[in-house]
Amino acid sequence: MTSERAGGSEEPVVSPFQDMSDAAVVVAIGRWRQDALAEAYRRHAGAVHALARRVLREEAAAEEVVQEVFIRLWNAPDRFDAERGSLRSFLLAQAHGRAVDQLRSETSRRRREERDARSTAESGYDLEREVWDLAVAERVKLALTDLPADERRSIELAYFGGHTYREVADLLGHPEGTVKSRIRSGLRRLRGHLADEEMAWNDR
Repeated sequence: MTSERAGGSEEPVVSPFQDMSDAAVVVAIGRWRQDALAEAYRRHAGAVHALARRVLREEAAAEEVVQEVFIRLWNAPDRFDAERGSLRSFLLAQAHGRAVDQLRSETSRRRREERDARSTAESGYDLEREVWDLAVAERVKLALTDLPADERRSIELAYFGGHTYREVADLLGHPEGTVKSRIRSGLRRLRGHLADEEMAWNDR
C-alpha cells in the first residue's frame, strides 16, 4: 500500500506494528486488528511456507497449510504463549503438525484406493461372467412374457415392485393364498426356462 504526498510522490505506508514485538502483535490480533495479522504474516509466512513445502513437496498443499496456520492464529491467538517460545516457533510447530496430518491423510487415501483396486482385481468377477449374467437377466424378462398373465403380474409386483404377498393380493384383488400359489407356480416355470442356460454355463 502507498500514500500520496503533496507533489504526487508516493511512499510506502508504515505498519503501526512494525516496531512492536511478536507478543504485542498477537495481543493486537486478539483485538481483531487485521493489520496486526498482516504484520505477523509478513514476518513469518515465508518460514511457515518453506517448512510446509519441505514436508509436503507440493506447492498448492503448502500454501493451504500457510493459510490454515494464520487463520488459526486469527481465530485463537490466545493459544500462543510468549513465555513458552517465540511466535515463529509456535507457527512452525502448527505448520509441521498440519502438514504431517495432510501427508498421513493423503497416504491413507492412496492406500485405501490401492486396497480397493486389489480387492476388485482379486474378486475374480470376470467380464465374460458379467456379460453372461446380463444375458440371463434378459432371458428372465423374456421368460416372464411366456407366463400366464396372473402369474406374471404377481411375480412382477412381488419381486420387481418390492411388494409383500399381502400387498400384491390387495393390489390384484385376490386372496393372499391364491397370490402365493401363483407366484410359486410362476417361479417353477421360470426355473425351467433358465435351467438350460445355467447348465450351459456350468459346462463351460
